[in-house]
Amino acid sequence: MAEIKIPKARVAVLLGVNGKTKRKIEERTSTKLKVNSKEGEVEISGEPLEVYQAEPILKAIARGFNPDIALSLRHEENCFELIDIKHYSGNSKNKLSRMKSRLIGTKGKCRITIEQIADVKLSVYGKTVGIIGKIENVHLARIAILDILKGAPHGPVYKKLEERTSKQEE
Repeated sequence: MAEIKIPKARVAVLLGVNGKTKRKIEERTSTKLKVNSKEGEVEISGEPLEVYQAEPILKAIARGFNPDIALSLRHEENCFELIDIKHYSGNSKNKLSRMKSRLIGTKGKCRITIEQIADVKLSVYGKTVGIIGKIENVHLARIAILDILKGAPHGPVYKKLEERTSKQEE
């Protein structure tokens, strides 16, 4: 059994309409979820391996991912990584907001470009950036995201990301 805390705003997404999403997660992971919607606490029970595999799925949903994308973590080749933007912005709310804006870009352009080049899914939620994809692709996307958080211009970051992904495919 394991317990994780999710933002209250994400509880509805986890449950889904009439509990449909929760049931889907329970079926796919062979676990039982007990959700306390007032506190945002989720209790996962089942076999230790299933509980271990269900945890990142719930954490991904908690960090802004669509449940269907989060369920792709059931596959061994996929992983979930979380980057805390506060490590780069410090306690400044303005700097945090600016960094999130740089990562998302105008009309989501930066986020979409990184997703397309690295073949991953990104979610900028609260003070974090979540990445879901194949392990090697998540690593490449992480490098690009960290470069942008450190203030690198977008163009060269995309170019370097494209070079790294094409090297990887060889």
